[in-house]
Amino acid sequence: MGFQLEICAFNLPSAIVAQASGADRIELCASPAEGGVTPSLGIIQAAREHLRIALYPIIRPRGGDFLYSDEEFQVMLRDIGYCKRAGCNGVVIGMLNADGTIDQARCARLVEAAYPLGVTFHRAFDWAANPFEALETIIRLGCERILTSGQRPTAEEGVELIDELVREADDRILIMPGSGIRSGNIVSIAEKTGASEFHTSARLLQASGMAYVNSGMKEDQDVVTAGEEEIRKIKDLLIAAS
Repeated sequence: MGFQLEICAFNLPSAIVAQASGADRIELCASPAEGGVTPSLGIIQAAREHLRIALYPIIRPRGGDFLYSDEEFQVMLRDIGYCKRAGCNGVVIGMLNADGTIDQARCARLVEAAYPLGVTFHRAFDWAANPFEALETIIRLGCERILTSGQRPTAEEGVELIDELVREADDRILIMPGSGIRSGNIVSIAEKTGASEFHTSARLLQASGMAYVNSGMKEDQDVVTAGEEEIRKIKDLLIAAS
């Protein structure tokens, strides 16, 4: 079995490091503190210029829940158009109704707008009321894969549900574990779930290079970055397990 490794990159340097370290695909996001929102058009375009591997920007207009207004939905459609024109390979989407079901009608419009790009359904899935009903809905939408931590904070905690989802999907859609995946648990998660694709940010905090820091300001200026050594280690472990 050939494993695929997707890296969630929160900035352009992280995406470049991830590619050099053996990543197979980049999920491009902004704002790690919010769990990832749509990056700027400038970053998307620059990433496309620098990357040879697959590029999937997240289409998420804000942090918080996945219940979006009509105005936010229009922004999502517009952002998908930008991604298509920039030459991205796919996009990452997710919308819920207030009752915890998948917003099938509007997600269908997002998938249609993205065509012929690939579509990943993100961890909005982990807030769905019934994961197996949600699975069938997302399959009908025509998405390629679902990113999930098994409806738990981390994939390691959610391995039992992820395993059930992989078996229930039965090759109709890819189930991609993500959240808290590191070199120390990747082999165990692969063995316990039977998944073939994995998602991690491999994040590190890089100290700010600022020589001057205003002592009156309390905000941390460290930068979230992808760890080159960690990505290489994860990739090597996956290759060895193939």
